[in-house]
Amino acid sequence: MKNKFYKLIHWEYWPMLMFYMPNIPLALYYAIRTKSFVFYTATNPGLKNAGIGSESKFNTLQIIPRKYVPKSILHRKNQDIETTLQEVNNKGITFPVIIKPDICFRGLLVKKIKTKSSLINYLKKYSIDFIIQQFMTHEYECGIFYYRYPYHKKGIISSLTLQKFLSIKGDGKSSLLELVHQDRRASIYYPELKEDTTIDWNLILEKNSVKKLSSIGNHSKGTQFINGNHLINKKIETILDSISHQIDGWYYGRLDIKYNSLKELYEGNFMIVEINGILAEPGNIYDASKINYFKALKIIRDHWKHLFKIARYNKQISGVKLTKTMPFIREMIQLQKYTSGLQKIDKLIS
Repeated sequence: MKNKFYKLIHWEYWPMLMFYMPNIPLALYYAIRTKSFVFYTATNPGLKNAGIGSESKFNTLQIIPRKYVPKSILHRKNQDIETTLQEVNNKGITFPVIIKPDICFRGLLVKKIKTKSSLINYLKKYSIDFIIQQFMTHEYECGIFYYRYPYHKKGIISSLTLQKFLSIKGDGKSSLLELVHQDRRASIYYPELKEDTTIDWNLILEKNSVKKLSSIGNHSKGTQFINGNHLINKKIETILDSISHQIDGWYYGRLDIKYNSLKELYEGNFMIVEINGILAEPGNIYDASKINYFKALKIIRDHWKHLFKIARYNKQISGVKLTKTMPFIREMIQLQKYTSGLQKIDKLIS
């Protein structure tokens, strides 16, 4: 009950709709100006529906420059599992691995799997398309939101969000379970954490030693988002400009990146876990220590302004075709049903 009340009065835990419903009038205004309710599908012609969530994550990985992409394969539902295991082996993917639905967002059903038998059981249990990806041991993860007008050589990094994985610091006397219940953030996510059979809840951590409880860099999995905009510099801007020009038809969205140090990040020595389109958010809006709810809404509106201008240019000048309205609506209805199914499964296993 205490955690429920805490989440109620702390807006970073509020549902997604709370960040978009207040801004719907602006979306309607842009729709009227473009004479289309699906104008935004012209924003990223290189992504299906501009990256609104219905796109294959595996397919989007294929348009990223190879040097940045982790080893990955696609397991299609009803595909023979032995065939998948052979593909894993042929690709040189070793355990542990990350498995996630090919179409998903907000960390639904994303899981770190440590053994071959666990992977087999997971694939048998759920009949959906999955990406199986090499687990990356990089120390840090961040989300970089970037947009570029098609007629500009240089773009803008509007958000660099550091991700602090859910962790616990030992005191030399309390068990891990006791420490989790003493920590506000960890206790909120304990119902999900307790299903992880690899965690020894009786473990007593040495004083000041830190144990990572989750390796999934998603806010819904307990990861804390920290505004890192002060780290944006010319070096990382130049690298993102280069990547943008190598990805045909991607002008607006977020890259989720794994790296080992800021030095390596600035040198372009990192891996891109995922590329996101118009559904992506600038992650720094969830840093409640620096940004309040109303400022978060304004940041979203500011980004939508750039989305609108890019989409309008692509449609009017570049001749990008919009997705047809009725097929788009039908696809969004199917996506909603699919997502609801994932959410039900996610609740059952968490």
